Amino acid sequence: MSTTRIPKAEIAGPYGALVKRFSKKLLGRVPEPLGVYWHNRAVLKATMGMGAKAQKWSACDLGLKSFAHMAVAAQVGCSWCLDFGYFQAFNEHLDLDKAREVPRWRDSAVFTPLERAVLGYAEAMTQTPPAVTDEMVADLLGQLGEAAMVELTAFIALANMNSRGNVALGIESEGYAESCDLKPLATRPALRSLA
Repeated sequence: MSTTRIPKAEIAGPYGALVKRFSKKLLGRVPEPLGVYWHNRAVLKATMGMGAKAQKWSACDLGLKSFAHMAVAAQVGCSWCLDFGYFQAFNEHLDLDKAREVPRWRDSAVFTPLERAVLGYAEAMTQTPPAVTDEMVADLLGQLGEAAMVELTAFIALANMNSRGNVALGIESEGYAESCDLKPLATRPALRSLA
């Protein structure tokens, strides 16, 4: 039963057949967001295109970006992004123990100081208004360098766009993590001030 606030459209036509075939090959199914975003193919194409381009960026470590995206999803409350992020972590051979702990990273001992700094930065960027400080940026800049810092920031901004859009449209988890027989993600403890 769909939980979306806009009913999914029928994905049809030559482009639709290509999208469905690619999705099924890559994911084993057609993700629910495709049906929702199919109502405006220009938005769908732009979003998918930007996501595909972002996946090719290589100045910043993939694990750092993946965990940052999951931190955004946990803070925003996007169960779809968390579920899919965990699925991607599995397929990209990232540390699954860390992936499971992202929603409660502050209380977990599995993360390195750099990973903690990245997760804190992702949460600070996600707050409204953003709570990023000069010290956060200087710390990460010193550890990552300029190119990786710009990439990480852009990746977190895209994660915010996707997570917030999914939540607003009522797009929820589809069980990607379970399809890999993965344990469920940790739940996020009650939000607390980042100060």
